[in-house]
Amino acid sequence: MKRTDKVIITCAVTGSIHTPTMSPHLPITPDQIAADAIAAAEAGAAMLHLHARNPETGQPSQDPDLFAQFLPRIKQSTNAILNITTGGGLGMSLDDRLAPTKRFQPEVCSMNMGSVNFNISGAGTKIDHWQHDWEKPYLDMTKDFILSNTFAQIERAMTELSDQGTRYEFECYDVGHLYNLAHFVDRGMVKPPFFIQGVFGILGGIGPDPENVMHLKSTADRLFGEDYIFSALAAGKHQMRLITLSALLGGSVRVGLEDSLYAGKGVMATSNAVQVAKIRRVLEELSLTVATPDEARAMMQTKGGDNVAF
Repeated sequence: MKRTDKVIITCAVTGSIHTPTMSPHLPITPDQIAADAIAAAEAGAAMLHLHARNPETGQPSQDPDLFAQFLPRIKQSTNAILNITTGGGLGMSLDDRLAPTKRFQPEVCSMNMGSVNFNISGAGTKIDHWQHDWEKPYLDMTKDFILSNTFAQIERAMTELSDQGTRYEFECYDVGHLYNLAHFVDRGMVKPPFFIQGVFGILGGIGPDPENVMHLKSTADRLFGEDYIFSALAAGKHQMRLITLSALLGGSVRVGLEDSLYAGKGVMATSNAVQVAKIRRVLEELSLTVATPDEARAMMQTKGGDNVAF
């Protein structure tokens, strides 16, 4: 892994997993997404990972016109790296998933590195009354759902997005996804440094165990040497302890209401900034230094915030 004394905090602001009934604090409208993202950047997030939602129903959406309502506002109010999802919402076509990144040409976008069973059906088991008709069926269908990222899909995404100078947050849900990335590296389709985001705790992917964090990192060390930056995210209650381990191993961290709705055991996070502030306190107590957005740009070698299409 590329050694650095700076820790990049990424904040995933709303995502496509949690639904409005699960938390009154989940940002839904463009105004809410912009406000929460700006506050997260002010709290110390160097990079903001962004999804959009239908402002009426809260359903995940890849409509570029919705992204257009918050991307410029966040850019004007912060210096953070803006990172657009290409995962989108569960069950979306690849055309829909890529549309916002192709239109806005951000510094960074996510890039899922393999297909995976993606079961979040258990997330709503304690809920009896739903705000919207789409929520429960959306979760239930994942018992029979594969998050599709075939080699052909990944190759198409890399081909269409690399020419615009966008860097990638390579999301790896299991060890095999690192080898998928190595395949595309060997073919010369992506260039270092690689920002590798280990994803822990999704049912169907690698489990939320400390040993798995170390195993994923050691495998990446063998495959990519010093040509990559390691980061970790963890679902739900596993969030803080596993990302702290990532930082102790010399890596970076991701928080946000996409990954967890809580700020501690039984304590619901009232904003994304609450989680950012918490992990920043942890890092600083461990004598680790939080990277500024410009330091993160230098580490990731992005094209810079002035070279985007918004």
